[in-house]
Amino acid sequence: MPEIESLDVTVYTVPTVEPESDGTLTWDATTVVVAQPRAGGMTGLGFSYATGACGRLIDDALADAVVGMDAMDVGRCWSAMVRAIRNLGRPGVASMAIAAVDIALWDLKAKLLDLPLARMLGQVNDDVAVYGSGGFTSLTDDQLTAQLGGWVHDNGIPASR
Repeated sequence: MPEIESLDVTVYTVPTVEPESDGTLTWDATTVVVAQPRAGGMTGLGFSYATGACGRLIDDALADAVVGMDAMDVGRCWSAMVRAIRNLGRPGVASMAIAAVDIALWDLKAKLLDLPLARMLGQVNDDVAVYGSGGFTSLTDDQLTAQLGGWVHDNGIPASR
């Protein structure tokens, strides 16, 4: 079976057009941690919306835990990552870092098997409902109306399912 050859991580901070809020917090940027393991000529892709510290944790602790392991054994890789963060604390940042790598490893396995990820995981439905993500409390009533109405009328996203 193909061995995980490397695990690259990149951190992107994407500024918002204007501050956004959800009623509990306001932010002006979103950080995305991207994990890319390689094996058998393929590269997996996974990410987590998280602090950039997750990228450092992936480099410092998780990469050593999975590089050299069987790329087809994602469950064993997950267990190795959990062991690797034992003294760092599992909730929070460590779990967010593990999530990015875990998603990437499942994607890598699907690519190695030449299967769509949904099929490899056991697809249940033939389609997936689409939704719009937003509706922030920092928007004015007019902005909210335009955003939500645009999803329904311009993009064909149903108001409910």
